[in-house]
Amino acid sequence: MQFFLEPLHYEFFRHGLIAAVLVGALCGLVGVHVVLRGMSYVGHGLSHAAFGGAVIGFVLNFNFYIGAGIMGLFAALLINQLTKNRKIKSDAAIGIVTTAIFALGVAVISQQRNLNKSLEAALFGNILGITDSDLMIIGLVTAATIIIMFLSYRPLLFATFDQETAQVFGIKTEALQLLFALILTLSVIVAINIVGVTMIAAALIMPAMTARMLTDRFGLMQLYSVIIGVMIGAGGMFLSYFFNIASGATIVLFGAAIFCFSVMVRHVRERIALQANFHRHGNLIHSHPLNSERHNHDHTIGANEDVKKRAHTDPPDTNR
Repeated sequence: MQFFLEPLHYEFFRHGLIAAVLVGALCGLVGVHVVLRGMSYVGHGLSHAAFGGAVIGFVLNFNFYIGAGIMGLFAALLINQLTKNRKIKSDAAIGIVTTAIFALGVAVISQQRNLNKSLEAALFGNILGITDSDLMIIGLVTAATIIIMFLSYRPLLFATFDQETAQVFGIKTEALQLLFALILTLSVIVAINIVGVTMIAAALIMPAMTARMLTDRFGLMQLYSVIIGVMIGAGGMFLSYFFNIASGATIVLFGAAIFCFSVMVRHVRERIALQANFHRHGNLIHSHPLNSERHNHDHTIGANEDVKKRAHTDPPDTNR
Protein backbone atom coordinates (compact mmCIF):
# COMPACT_ATOMS: atom_id res chain seq x y z
CA MET A 1 0.00 0.00 0.00
CA GLN A 2 2.89 2.35 0.81
CA PHE A 3 4.14 1.84 -2.73
CA PHE A 4 0.90 3.25 -4.20
CA LEU A 5 0.73 6.09 -1.66
CA GLU A 6 4.27 7.25 -2.39
CA PRO A 7 3.34 9.64 -5.27
CA LEU A 8 0.83 11.44 -3.04
CA HIS A 9 3.70 12.79 -0.93
CA TYR A 10 4.53 15.21 -3.76
CA GLU A 11 2.43 18.35 -4.18
CA PHE A 12 2.86 18.45 -7.98
CA PHE A 13 1.46 14.92 -8.22
CA ARG A 14 -1.52 15.73 -5.99
CA HIS A 15 -2.33 18.76 -8.13
CA GLY A 16 -1.99 16.72 -11.30
CA LEU A 17 -4.13 13.91 -9.90
CA ILE A 18 -6.95 16.28 -8.91
CA ALA A 19 -6.80 17.95 -12.33
CA ALA A 20 -6.83 14.59 -14.14
CA VAL A 21 -9.85 13.36 -12.13
CA LEU A 22 -11.81 16.58 -12.70
CA VAL A 23 -11.02 16.72 -16.41
CA GLY A 24 -11.75 13.00 -16.76
CA ALA A 25 -15.21 13.47 -15.26
CA LEU A 26 -15.79 16.59 -17.37
CA CYS A 27 -14.74 14.94 -20.63
CA GLY A 28 -16.78 11.86 -19.77
CA LEU A 29 -19.93 13.93 -19.24
CA VAL A 30 -19.57 16.15 -22.30
CA GLY A 31 -18.17 13.37 -24.49
CA VAL A 32 -21.45 11.42 -24.40
CA HIS A 33 -23.24 14.21 -26.26
CA VAL A 34 -20.29 14.63 -28.63
CA VAL A 35 -20.34 10.93 -29.55
CA LEU A 36 -24.12 10.68 -29.93
CA ARG A 37 -24.21 13.85 -32.07
CA GLY A 38 -21.53 12.42 -34.38
CA MET A 39 -19.15 15.28 -33.51
CA SER A 40 -16.09 13.24 -32.55
CA TYR A 41 -13.83 15.37 -34.75
CA VAL A 42 -14.94 18.66 -33.19
CA GLY A 43 -12.87 18.23 -30.00
CA HIS A 44 -9.71 17.88 -32.06
CA GLY A 45 -10.64 20.90 -34.15
CA LEU A 46 -11.56 23.16 -31.23
CA SER A 47 -8.29 22.36 -29.48
CA HIS A 48 -6.41 23.61 -32.55
CA ALA A 49 -8.51 26.77 -32.63
CA ALA A 50 -7.94 27.30 -28.89
CA PHE A 51 -4.19 26.96 -29.40
CA GLY A 52 -4.28 29.59 -32.13
CA GLY A 53 -6.20 31.87 -29.78
CA ALA A 54 -3.71 31.24 -26.98
CA VAL A 55 -0.84 32.26 -29.27
CA ILE A 56 -2.60 35.47 -30.28
CA GLY A 57 -3.43 36.13 -26.64
CA PHE A 58 0.23 35.64 -25.70
CA VAL A 59 1.30 38.25 -28.27
CA LEU A 60 -1.34 40.69 -26.98
CA ASN A 61 -0.41 39.94 -23.34
CA PHE A 62 -3.72 38.25 -22.58
CA ASN A 63 -4.17 35.42 -20.11
CA PHE A 64 -3.86 31.95 -21.68
CA TYR A 65 -7.44 31.01 -20.87
CA ILE A 66 -8.86 34.30 -22.16
CA GLY A 67 -7.14 34.07 -25.54
CA ALA A 68 -7.90 30.36 -25.97
CA GLY A 69 -11.48 30.78 -24.77
CA ILE A 70 -12.36 33.69 -27.05
CA MET A 71 -10.94 32.05 -30.17
CA GLY A 72 -12.32 28.62 -29.31
CA LEU A 73 -15.80 30.01 -28.77
CA PHE A 74 -15.53 32.05 -31.97
CA ALA A 75 -14.62 28.88 -33.88
CA ALA A 76 -17.51 26.92 -32.35
CA LEU A 77 -20.03 29.66 -33.21
CA LEU A 78 -18.67 30.03 -36.74
CA ILE A 79 -18.87 26.28 -37.32
CA ASN A 80 -22.44 26.25 -36.03
CA GLN A 81 -23.35 29.15 -38.35
CA LEU A 82 -21.76 27.54 -41.42
CA THR A 83 -23.56 24.24 -40.90
CA LYS A 84 -26.95 25.74 -40.08
CA ASN A 85 -28.32 25.51 -43.65
CA ARG A 86 -26.74 22.05 -44.08
CA LYS A 87 -25.09 22.99 -47.37
CA ILE A 88 -21.72 22.67 -45.64
CA LYS A 89 -21.23 19.48 -43.62
CA SER A 90 -19.90 19.73 -40.08
CA ASP A 91 -16.65 17.86 -40.76
CA ALA A 92 -15.80 20.24 -43.63
CA ALA A 93 -16.64 23.33 -41.56
CA ILE A 94 -14.56 22.07 -38.62
CA GLY A 95 -11.61 21.32 -40.88
CA ILE A 96 -11.68 24.73 -42.57
CA VAL A 97 -12.32 26.97 -39.55
CA THR A 98 -10.13 25.33 -36.92
CA THR A 99 -7.13 24.64 -39.14
CA ALA A 100 -7.23 28.24 -40.39
CA ILE A 101 -7.12 29.57 -36.82
CA PHE A 102 -4.38 27.08 -35.90
CA ALA A 103 -2.38 28.18 -38.95
CA LEU A 104 -2.78 31.78 -37.83
CA GLY A 105 -1.26 30.83 -34.47
CA VAL A 106 1.64 29.04 -36.16
CA ALA A 107 2.24 32.09 -38.35
CA VAL A 108 2.39 34.31 -35.27
CA ILE A 109 4.85 31.93 -33.58
CA SER A 110 7.08 31.99 -36.65
CA GLN A 111 7.27 35.78 -36.37
CA GLN A 112 8.03 35.67 -32.63
CA ARG A 113 10.79 33.09 -33.08
CA ASN A 114 10.16 31.64 -29.64
CA LEU A 115 7.59 29.42 -27.95
CA ASN A 116 6.34 30.37 -24.49
CA LYS A 117 6.33 27.56 -21.92
CA SER A 118 2.56 27.80 -21.48
CA LEU A 119 2.11 27.41 -25.24
CA GLU A 120 4.46 24.43 -25.29
CA ALA A 121 2.42 22.91 -22.47
CA ALA A 122 -0.74 23.49 -24.50
CA LEU A 123 0.73 21.57 -27.42
CA PHE A 124 1.94 18.52 -25.51
CA GLY A 125 0.29 18.79 -22.10
CA ASN A 126 1.94 19.62 -18.79
CA ILE A 127 -0.23 18.18 -16.06
CA LEU A 128 2.61 18.21 -13.52
CA GLY A 129 2.84 21.98 -13.91
CA ILE A 130 -0.77 22.57 -12.84
CA THR A 131 -1.06 25.46 -10.40
CA ASP A 132 -3.66 26.35 -7.78
CA SER A 133 -5.25 28.86 -10.16
CA ASP A 134 -5.45 26.19 -12.88
CA LEU A 135 -7.18 23.85 -10.43
CA MET A 136 -9.65 26.58 -9.52
CA ILE A 137 -10.54 27.20 -13.17
CA ILE A 138 -10.88 23.48 -13.90
CA GLY A 139 -13.07 23.03 -10.83
CA LEU A 140 -15.33 25.95 -11.75
CA VAL A 141 -15.78 24.73 -15.33
CA THR A 142 -16.50 21.18 -14.15
CA ALA A 143 -19.04 22.32 -11.53
CA ALA A 144 -20.76 24.71 -13.96
CA THR A 145 -20.97 22.00 -16.63
CA ILE A 146 -22.50 19.48 -14.22
CA ILE A 147 -25.11 22.02 -13.09
CA ILE A 148 -26.00 23.06 -16.66
CA MET A 149 -26.20 19.45 -17.84
CA PHE A 150 -28.47 18.56 -14.91
CA LEU A 151 -30.82 21.52 -15.39
CA SER A 152 -31.09 21.06 -19.17
CA TYR A 153 -30.98 17.25 -19.19
CA ARG A 154 -34.23 16.59 -21.08
CA PRO A 155 -33.94 19.35 -23.71
CA LEU A 156 -30.32 18.38 -24.43
CA LEU A 157 -31.30 14.72 -24.68
CA PHE A 158 -34.16 15.51 -27.06
CA ALA A 159 -32.04 17.81 -29.23
CA THR A 160 -29.19 15.31 -29.33
CA PHE A 161 -31.28 12.63 -31.02
CA ASP A 162 -33.78 14.66 -33.09
CA GLN A 163 -33.39 18.42 -33.43
CA GLU A 164 -36.27 18.87 -35.89
CA THR A 165 -38.77 17.12 -33.63
CA ALA A 166 -37.42 19.04 -30.64
CA GLN A 167 -38.19 22.30 -32.48
CA VAL A 168 -41.74 21.12 -33.12
CA PHE A 169 -42.20 20.57 -29.38
CA GLY A 170 -41.05 24.12 -28.65
CA ILE A 171 -37.47 23.47 -27.59
CA LYS A 172 -35.15 26.32 -28.54
CA THR A 173 -32.56 24.20 -30.30
CA GLU A 174 -30.43 27.13 -31.47
CA ALA A 175 -30.00 28.36 -27.91
CA LEU A 176 -29.15 24.80 -26.84
CA GLN A 177 -26.59 24.56 -29.63
CA LEU A 178 -24.91 27.73 -28.44
CA LEU A 179 -24.98 26.53 -24.84
CA PHE A 180 -23.45 23.20 -25.80
CA ALA A 181 -20.82 24.93 -27.94
CA LEU A 182 -19.84 27.03 -24.91
CA ILE A 183 -19.63 23.97 -22.64
CA LEU A 184 -17.62 22.01 -25.18
CA THR A 185 -15.21 24.88 -25.80
CA LEU A 186 -14.54 25.42 -22.10
CA SER A 187 -14.07 21.67 -21.59
CA VAL A 188 -11.52 21.51 -24.39
CA ILE A 189 -9.60 24.53 -23.07
CA VAL A 190 -9.24 23.25 -19.50
CA ALA A 191 -8.27 19.80 -20.81
CA ILE A 192 -5.51 21.14 -23.05
CA ASN A 193 -3.04 21.51 -20.16
CA ILE A 194 -3.70 17.89 -19.18
CA VAL A 195 -3.19 15.98 -22.43
CA GLY A 196 -2.26 18.69 -24.94
CA VAL A 197 -3.74 19.75 -28.27
CA THR A 198 -2.54 16.62 -30.04
CA MET A 199 -4.49 14.19 -27.82
CA ILE A 200 -7.53 16.15 -26.63
CA ALA A 201 -9.92 14.35 -29.00
CA ALA A 202 -9.01 10.96 -27.51
CA ALA A 203 -9.53 12.20 -23.95
CA LEU A 204 -12.95 13.55 -24.93
CA ILE A 205 -14.17 10.52 -26.88
CA MET A 206 -12.73 7.43 -25.17
CA PRO A 207 -14.75 7.50 -21.91
CA ALA A 208 -18.02 7.98 -23.84
CA MET A 209 -17.24 5.27 -26.40
CA THR A 210 -16.21 2.87 -23.64
CA ALA A 211 -19.51 3.52 -21.87
CA ARG A 212 -21.31 3.02 -25.19
CA MET A 213 -19.86 -0.48 -25.37
CA LEU A 214 -21.32 -1.28 -21.93
CA THR A 215 -24.88 0.07 -22.21
CA ASP A 216 -27.47 1.38 -24.67
CA ARG A 217 -29.31 3.52 -22.10
CA PHE A 218 -28.52 7.23 -22.20
CA GLY A 219 -28.65 7.84 -18.43
CA LEU A 220 -26.40 4.89 -17.63
CA MET A 221 -24.09 5.84 -20.47
CA GLN A 222 -23.54 9.25 -18.91
CA LEU A 223 -22.92 7.77 -15.47
CA TYR A 224 -20.53 5.11 -16.80
CA SER A 225 -18.71 7.68 -18.92
CA VAL A 226 -18.04 9.95 -15.94
CA ILE A 227 -16.82 7.03 -13.82
CA ILE A 228 -14.61 5.75 -16.64
CA GLY A 229 -13.22 9.24 -17.23
CA VAL A 230 -12.24 9.48 -13.56
CA MET A 231 -10.65 6.01 -13.69
CA ILE A 232 -8.68 6.88 -16.81
CA GLY A 233 -7.41 10.15 -15.34
CA ALA A 234 -6.40 8.70 -11.97
CA GLY A 235 -5.03 5.43 -13.35
CA GLY A 236 -3.05 7.22 -16.05
CA MET A 237 -1.46 9.51 -13.48
CA PHE A 238 -0.26 6.66 -11.28
CA LEU A 239 1.01 4.67 -14.26
CA SER A 240 2.90 7.70 -15.59
CA TYR A 241 4.62 8.09 -12.22
CA PHE A 242 5.63 4.45 -11.82
CA PHE A 243 6.78 3.99 -15.44
CA ASN A 244 8.24 7.51 -15.80
CA ILE A 245 6.25 8.28 -18.97
CA ALA A 246 4.66 11.57 -20.04
CA SER A 247 1.41 11.94 -18.11
CA GLY A 248 -0.81 13.06 -21.00
CA ALA A 249 0.30 10.20 -23.22
CA THR A 250 -0.09 7.66 -20.41
CA ILE A 251 -3.65 8.83 -19.67
CA VAL A 252 -4.63 8.44 -23.33
CA LEU A 253 -2.94 5.03 -23.67
CA PHE A 254 -4.60 3.80 -20.48
CA GLY A 255 -7.95 5.00 -21.83
CA ALA A 256 -7.33 3.16 -25.09
CA ALA A 257 -6.59 -0.04 -23.16
CA ILE A 258 -9.84 0.28 -21.19
CA PHE A 259 -11.76 0.89 -24.42
CA CYS A 260 -10.29 -2.26 -26.00
CA PHE A 261 -11.29 -4.21 -22.89
CA SER A 262 -14.86 -2.88 -23.13
CA VAL A 263 -15.05 -3.98 -26.77
CA MET A 264 -14.05 -7.50 -25.76
CA VAL A 265 -16.62 -7.49 -22.93
CA ARG A 266 -19.38 -6.46 -25.33
CA HIS A 267 -18.34 -9.13 -27.81
CA VAL A 268 -18.41 -11.82 -25.12
CA ARG A 269 -21.83 -10.65 -23.87
CA GLU A 270 -23.26 -10.77 -27.39
CA ARG A 271 -21.87 -14.27 -27.94
CA ILE A 272 -23.35 -15.48 -24.65
CA ALA A 273 -26.74 -13.93 -25.47
CA LEU A 274 -26.68 -15.51 -28.93
CA GLN A 275 -25.78 -18.95 -27.59
CA ALA A 276 -28.47 -18.72 -24.90
CA ASN A 277 -31.04 -18.28 -27.67
CA PHE A 278 -30.06 -21.47 -29.53
CA HIS A 279 -32.21 -24.58 -29.18
CA ARG A 280 -32.32 -28.05 -30.65
CA HIS A 281 -34.87 -29.92 -32.76
CA GLY A 282 -33.60 -33.46 -33.11
CA ASN A 283 -30.13 -33.14 -34.54
CA LEU A 284 -30.72 -29.59 -35.81
CA ILE A 285 -29.51 -26.62 -33.72
CA HIS A 286 -30.82 -23.14 -34.53
CA SER A 287 -31.91 -19.86 -32.99
CA HIS A 288 -34.84 -17.44 -33.13
CA PRO A 289 -35.26 -13.70 -32.39
CA LEU A 290 -35.13 -13.02 -28.67
CA ASN A 291 -38.62 -11.44 -28.54
CA SER A 292 -40.29 -14.00 -30.75
CA GLU A 293 -42.99 -16.15 -29.14
CA ARG A 294 -43.98 -18.04 -32.29
CA HIS A 295 -41.98 -18.95 -35.34
CA ASN A 296 -42.64 -20.83 -38.59
CA HIS A 297 -39.90 -22.38 -40.67
CA ASP A 298 -38.68 -25.56 -42.33
CA HIS A 299 -36.49 -28.01 -40.48
CA THR A 300 -34.36 -30.55 -42.29
CA ILE A 301 -33.96 -33.78 -40.37
CA GLY A 302 -31.53 -36.42 -41.50
CA ALA A 303 -32.86 -39.96 -41.84
CA ASN A 304 -31.05 -43.18 -42.54
CA GLU A 305 -31.57 -43.13 -46.31
CA ASP A 306 -33.40 -39.92 -47.19
CA VAL A 307 -33.93 -36.33 -46.05
CA LYS A 308 -37.38 -35.29 -44.88
CA LYS A 309 -38.69 -31.75 -44.58
CA ARG A 310 -41.48 -30.62 -42.36
CA ALA A 311 -42.87 -27.25 -41.18
CA HIS A 312 -43.92 -26.65 -37.59
CA THR A 313 -45.10 -23.88 -35.29
CA ASP A 314 -43.63 -23.70 -31.78
CA PRO A 315 -46.16 -22.64 -29.10
CA PRO A 316 -45.15 -19.97 -26.56
CA ASP A 317 -45.05 -22.56 -23.77
CA THR A 318 -42.16 -24.95 -24.37
CA ASN A 319 -42.53 -26.90 -21.12
CA ARG A 320 -44.37 -29.73 -22.82
